[in-house]
Amino acid sequence: MTAGLAAARCVVVKIGSSLLVDEATGQIHRAWLGALCEDLAACRRRGQEVIVVTSGAVAVGRRHLGLAGALRLEEKQAAAATGQIRLAHAYQETLAEHGLTVAQVLLTLFDSENRRQYLNARNTLETLLRLGAVPVINENDTVATQEIRFGDNDRLAARVAQMVAADTLVLLSDIDGLYTANPRRDPGAQFIPEVRELTPEIEAMAGDPGSHYGSGGMVTKLEAARIALGAGCRMVIALGQTLHPLRAIEEGARCTWFLPRQSPRAAYKRWISGSLKPAGALVVDDGAVAALRQGRSLLPAGVRAVEGEFQRGDAVVVRDLAGRTLARGLSAYSAEDARRIQGHKSGDIERLLGYRGRDEIIHRDDLVLE
Repeated sequence: MTAGLAAARCVVVKIGSSLLVDEATGQIHRAWLGALCEDLAACRRRGQEVIVVTSGAVAVGRRHLGLAGALRLEEKQAAAATGQIRLAHAYQETLAEHGLTVAQVLLTLFDSENRRQYLNARNTLETLLRLGAVPVINENDTVATQEIRFGDNDRLAARVAQMVAADTLVLLSDIDGLYTANPRRDPGAQFIPEVRELTPEIEAMAGDPGSHYGSGGMVTKLEAARIALGAGCRMVIALGQTLHPLRAIEEGARCTWFLPRQSPRAAYKRWISGSLKPAGALVVDDGAVAALRQGRSLLPAGVRAVEGEFQRGDAVVVRDLAGRTLARGLSAYSAEDARRIQGHKSGDIERLLGYRGRDEIIHRDDLVLE
């Protein structure tokens, strides 16, 4: 798997705060960040999409606010508010040296689990990637009430990978992979180079959280692995403390790869097909039926009727005029808006709705034929 990173199409890189921030001073490790950004720039030069999920806002901000010791929730949120600015500037300045544009995106786990929020976030990220930007994502700690807790950014990184159908997730950590036991406590712990299934035995190998500033331990990394594998995304846990950590992975540094059984696209289609209860239906004409069978998207011009009440992002079934179910997918419009644009050309959507939405009622990427 040493060539796995170089062959990836879309890479999500999660960075723990203990790698990025000096524990004593609260200062960003500029040399380390510079080396990482060189690695990210190398990925972009060979045509790979790159997303960064970063921790560290609280760790940076607390020093600037004079906060010490265990912090209350509101103090963590205040620290995140001031630290996030400094983090964003650091990434912007460092990646700009390589001619790369940075886009700051703040998310919560709720944004990745609510379908309407999920679609909004996904569309934004996909647009940024298409325009060549590097999204830098952090938990929206300033408004969260439960999200500033043990290991959320590990899971958030996996949710982001799922959201954009990334094929590779990299968790940079203060440990070089998964062991049969915590190697800091058990000298007999054995290294596990590859995992193809998260069995109870594998889950039992998880250790306790590591450093004071890093909030994630092996438990949350395995939770991230479960999300990633379910989304058809391979994941690697690798040592991040060295300079050029992504290059080190490519050159064969020891790390643990988690390998899925299916591709991101297949996993996403399976989720649409079997996991979501339809909230309504779209009845389409013969022209739309032919287009769908050719692998095209469902346009409003082909819709004859809208059944049920649903919101943007809800699952719906697609039926022909005889009532036969052809497909199911995620609607880009609510039932109310779908009724307004049914039978019309995509160019009429802005006039009919007062805003410019997607050209398709269901994009082919969000559609599964029965």
